[in-house]
Amino acid sequence: MSLHDVDTRNKSQNLSSIAKMNALLLLSHSSPSSKAPQWSSKADQELLYAKKEIENAHMEKKKDELPSPLYRNVSMFKRSYELMEKMLRVYIYKEGEKPIFHESILEGIYASEGWFLKLLEANKHFVTDDPKSAHLFYLPFSSRLLQQTLYVPKSHSRENLIEYMKNYVDGLAAIHPFWNRTDGADHFLAACHDWAPAETRGKIANCIRALCNADISAGFQIGKDISLPTTHIRNAKDPLKETKGMIDGHNSSSRPILAFFAGYMHGKLRPTLVKYWGNKEKDPEMRISERLPSTKGDKKYIEMLRSSRFCICAKGFAVHSPRVVESILHECIPVMISDDYVPPFFEVLDWETFAVFVMEKDVPDLKKILVSISVESSNPKCERWEMRK
Repeated sequence: MSLHDVDTRNKSQNLSSIAKMNALLLLSHSSPSSKAPQWSSKADQELLYAKKEIENAHMEKKKDELPSPLYRNVSMFKRSYELMEKMLRVYIYKEGEKPIFHESILEGIYASEGWFLKLLEANKHFVTDDPKSAHLFYLPFSSRLLQQTLYVPKSHSRENLIEYMKNYVDGLAAIHPFWNRTDGADHFLAACHDWAPAETRGKIANCIRALCNADISAGFQIGKDISLPTTHIRNAKDPLKETKGMIDGHNSSSRPILAFFAGYMHGKLRPTLVKYWGNKEKDPEMRISERLPSTKGDKKYIEMLRSSRFCICAKGFAVHSPRVVESILHECIPVMISDDYVPPFFEVLDWETFAVFVMEKDVPDLKKILVSISVESSNPKCERWEMRK
């Protein structure tokens, strides 16, 4: 059975979005999609050793500094991280001209890809100049700069962007043997623009794609691709400047507002959200509105995040939103309303322990769903909630 078959079956059964994704993750574990390399290497043997070590990681009995309930398997995560620190080597291709390659945008909602590229290229621990010793090969491009550089305004076409990336990979395959050895399975990229799934289709889709727009309806493959957090960076020189001192440590159950959302009305879902829940005079517990007036540092917006028990992370034109990170940062329970969105680091984190998933069709019942959730905060590191029977 293929991933497409399971996806179609799940949709027909009307499963919740998170249940569908969990099913796809389990299927990916039992049906690995990458084919064997054309020839083996020392790096392959090291990866097989690491895989065995991770799979056989023993659950530690001692109290861990990590909040275990947040992880699918905290012991496997720790062992994986230890082996990464000890063994992992990444080769970064030198090919590719600026600004599309080897250049970063460090502010705005697409900044995750820029910071990843900048920090990795400056890294001396993981990066190697010897491609024969590499476990992974990095394609150092910016999906945002690709769009800014090559998109023809009002053309409504991304074909030239797709062709540009195809030509780039074809060029690498013609010069180096590494792509052809695995058909790109040990290559990866990080891309955050909404168009990144389209820009990396075709042959490039064989590689590991770390995408902010992690949309399973647009070809994102759970178990191979990685969902990257979307972050809104306002100050590149000090990315955390606007948030310093903001977190008050109050648990979400003591906050006066039940649910909060404010944002641009793009896409079909957000206007529907405002239609049903946008009247704060009628229902002051539901603070759902269009974008708030701009203030320095978005202080009003942050104040609302910190005053709300649930923060709505609703899709717009694309499935992803910086509100997921913002909610967690300000200790507000994220409520995902985006059926095809795979949340960040889905393979590692157990999102059902700290987030709520609401189907798009259930927006009219949003308040009923939220008030039915009881919050237990006996563990200061990890609030828990469950649907009341």
